[in-house]
Amino acid sequence: MPEEVRAAKRINSEGERIIEKAQEEAERIVARAQEQAAFLIDERGLTQQAEVESRRIVGEAQLDADDVRRGADEYAVMVLVGLEGEVVKTLQSIKKGIALLDERRTDEPQPEEGLPDDDLETVDEYDDDAEEDASLQVRR
Repeated sequence: MPEEVRAAKRINSEGERIIEKAQEEAERIVARAQEQAAFLIDERGLTQQAEVESRRIVGEAQLDADDVRRGADEYAVMVLVGLEGEVVKTLQSIKKGIALLDERRTDEPQPEEGLPDDDLETVDEYDDDAEEDASLQVRR
């Protein structure tokens, strides 16, 4: 797996982890706000103030989570744009290599029509990556 793909996956998982952490923090804040509200209701009967404070805390936590999410998204976009540039450069190199090989192939003298096929020798080549044999015709 190319390093760029691993980096993109790592960035994605880190962004998800950050979002998860922000959600957990929001839930913790909401729970704390609910506890505060219950205390105020039980102790002072200030239901309205408890609800207002609870909504404020939840809103604040949501804004914090949104900020974290935006930051993670911006970071992911920045890294992915850089990765895209690297992939484009790699693709350009591949295209240049293919073009060079095509050019070499067209520049090579073609076998003459009248030569018999017994002037060709079969060579077996083993490719470790593909794990399969390939036969090539080579002129003697």
